[in-house]
Amino acid sequence: MAQQAYGGYEQGPIRPPSEAGSLLLRVTRNCPWNRCRFCPVYKESEFSRRPVEQVIRDIEAVHRALQTLSGAAGRQDLAWVKATGEPPGDLRAWQAAVHWFRNGRHSIFLQDADSLVIPPAEMLIMLNELAKRFPEVPRITSYARSATVARLELGDLQAMREAGLNRLHLGLESGCNEVLRRMHKGTTRKNQIAAGRKVKQAGMELSEYYLPGLGGRDLWEAHAMETAAALNEINPDFIRLRTLAIPVGTPLYDDYQAGRFAKPTDREMVLEILLFLQSLQGVTSVVQSDHILNLLPEVEGTLPQDQGRMMAALENFLSLSPEEQCLYQVGRRTGSFAALDVLEDPGRRRRAEEIRRCNEITPENVDGIVVELMRRFV
Repeated sequence: MAQQAYGGYEQGPIRPPSEAGSLLLRVTRNCPWNRCRFCPVYKESEFSRRPVEQVIRDIEAVHRALQTLSGAAGRQDLAWVKATGEPPGDLRAWQAAVHWFRNGRHSIFLQDADSLVIPPAEMLIMLNELAKRFPEVPRITSYARSATVARLELGDLQAMREAGLNRLHLGLESGCNEVLRRMHKGTTRKNQIAAGRKVKQAGMELSEYYLPGLGGRDLWEAHAMETAAALNEINPDFIRLRTLAIPVGTPLYDDYQAGRFAKPTDREMVLEILLFLQSLQGVTSVVQSDHILNLLPEVEGTLPQDQGRMMAALENFLSLSPEEQCLYQVGRRTGSFAALDVLEDPGRRRRAEEIRRCNEITPENVDGIVVELMRRFV
């Protein structure tokens, strides 16, 4: 394949919510696997690695922008830069630099879906350039596939850690082999565990993702319990909850429409998460519910000390009447309720009740409507 000519600073389409303030540096384009049935990203897109020299040019462009911004008497806005003369060089690099400057320059996130497919020697060149240009940045992070990490030598991971790459986000999604097979994840429970433990052994922080609902209505118990069992063996630094949504255009959506996949209701997913938490044993992970798709964002804390409190939040929802559960679902999915304890706020409650009344939402049809509402956030 011919090398794509340099077209200026690049950013990919996704990053974890925890990297919202990071400098996004694209080192690969798209996903080298791109077969997961639930994922809407990168479909119809070809994977490629960006040449090292192009990534270095991106780093240099951001560095130049920061030198000007840092000397601008504390002015941090792009409007000021443009008012005093159009920024030299790449405007997209300037925009990225301004965003990063405003957010304190605490972290850098390497895009896209699996940066560790880059040969380790090339990754080290990029990391060393980042250390040279931005020695004050405490965290460099990336997505990676478990299958990719499992193939890497531990020594290569350790070298990347020493060069500054100190956190990885791995999409575990499920520890159940049948769920992984159905969803075409291209990995196994054994591989997932080996990859997670290797990341920890290399001295990196590890975020693992769990997707409630991915097992459907028939495998929800195995999905919950076997995912927890895998995480018990890994003990990641973070366990991040991502409630399943089914975007139009994915193979899973076709299965859902055809009746081949039965998506659990919100109540059923609360039961699943409760079983998942009950099954976590001997881990010291931080559970984070840092995505708008999650019904109960208060289900987060540090294990084991917050395990009971998190389970109590789930039980509080389950104890509500079907009408109150329905109202909370409507309010949460339309932005009226930020958490369950807001259910009694008079103004927000009236707003949710009005939405429910105008759209004729009932406990019987709410979950079908929720499926549509959740697509806005994918």
